[in-house]
Amino acid sequence: MPLLQSKHNNQLIMHYTRLKKVLILIVFFTSFVSFSQIEIRGKVVDFMELLPIENASIYIKNTTIGTISNSDGRFVLLVPNQHENDTLVVSSIGFKSFKVKVGDYDGSEDIFLEEDVAALDEIVIVADPRPTTGNEIVLKALERLSENMPDSAYLQKGFLRHKERNKIEFKWLIESAITVYDSGYNSKSNEHLKVNVDEMRKSYDLRDVDSIFAYVSYKNRNVKRNRLRANDIRRQDVSRSQLVKSIKWNDTRVNGLQNIFQGKLNLLRNSQNAKALFGDGILDTHQFQLDTILVDDSRKIYKIKIDESKDYVGLGTKGIYNEGYKAQGWLYIYYDNYAIKKIEYELVAASDAQKSRSKRLLGTQINHKLIINYIEYNDKMYPNYIYYETPKLVNVGLKTTGRVSQKEIDRYNREERYYSTVQEILFSEIILDKEIIYQELNTKPWDMDIFVSKPYNKDFWKNYNVLLESEEDEQLIEDLSQRASLFKD
Repeated sequence: MPLLQSKHNNQLIMHYTRLKKVLILIVFFTSFVSFSQIEIRGKVVDFMELLPIENASIYIKNTTIGTISNSDGRFVLLVPNQHENDTLVVSSIGFKSFKVKVGDYDGSEDIFLEEDVAALDEIVIVADPRPTTGNEIVLKALERLSENMPDSAYLQKGFLRHKERNKIEFKWLIESAITVYDSGYNSKSNEHLKVNVDEMRKSYDLRDVDSIFAYVSYKNRNVKRNRLRANDIRRQDVSRSQLVKSIKWNDTRVNGLQNIFQGKLNLLRNSQNAKALFGDGILDTHQFQLDTILVDDSRKIYKIKIDESKDYVGLGTKGIYNEGYKAQGWLYIYYDNYAIKKIEYELVAASDAQKSRSKRLLGTQINHKLIINYIEYNDKMYPNYIYYETPKLVNVGLKTTGRVSQKEIDRYNREERYYSTVQEILFSEIILDKEIIYQELNTKPWDMDIFVSKPYNKDFWKNYNVLLESEEDEQLIEDLSQRASLFKD
């Protein structure tokens, strides 16, 4: 064999050997990543009432790794192995926290939280007089937003569950991994806040949604012609593609990701925007009463009731009468630095016009229900969990040509007619590294379309924190999966 050829063969063998080693390392690393997390499962229970505690915070101390408990009090959390010696914290406002080393956690027993109240004798008069009324405390908290909210760019990784249902079943369900970029509190969210849908876990089609109202609204807003009415349209004359297009359009304008992050209901982040709900005129549309002082993970926290004021609350949604509400709910504000920890906020029909519309078209007087939990990280408050629920206007009819009893009609009207949309977002990672932020900001498509189908990435979801479904949701999802398509590999 010629010397040159032999040398060439040796080089090929060496190259193949190196390549083989690299492949082995890749496989090993992939396997290591897949199995390098500790799965923590459990249930959080009220010690006195023996009832599950919903929305309890479960997190690793001094990190942003965490989740919340569902309506059954249950949770699941994936924790990287490097945090095995760190502290797992389970906390809920008004209860004593449960703490244990991650490696010592035993999920075979429920976690019982005992009630905790503030020691009022520790509250003393200081040189700088503290606000004493609910209104004064809230105004002080809003004044401190520039100090307590993030003041520089950051990324958050999160899990989105977006579902539509009536009183008895899911109509469709979408679960996604998302990335949110925000340049900070002092910037305009409509210009400097972006959302990208990274991965899709479940995406069921919309074929069971009969939304003639959405179709009519879409045509009236986007086609120059005489205005249509729902009564002018027969369902059989509308193609499925036209219906799906109108559903997507309607969902985006009413309660899509863009509205959650860039709209008025992002109460604190967008409080500087024109006509913000928590802006300069907040006391014209809201009143606040101090209810009590509780404890959250050993810190005193104000519990403040949200109530109506002299003017109605309105959202100014284009093409929809989204006005004439009164606000109700609760604010939880830390005693020491006036940072807002949690918001529970509802908009209830209050004007005669909105009461009539809500009863006739939506079947409920509560048109918007919002919960936002915040987590403190590096002395700033970042959104940790968002829950948003709103009724959805649909036009449905009994899909039968045969005779039906009045009992069936009544059941249909009560349980089938009225729809609601629920969106939940759990954030489990905050990224402050400028290089990573810059790279993702300039490489991601930043597309917040949750309806775009994506292949199911099994390895990705194996290592990603998600919200645990309640037992009821699990059954509804199982029912839905039997009659709708699921995108997967």
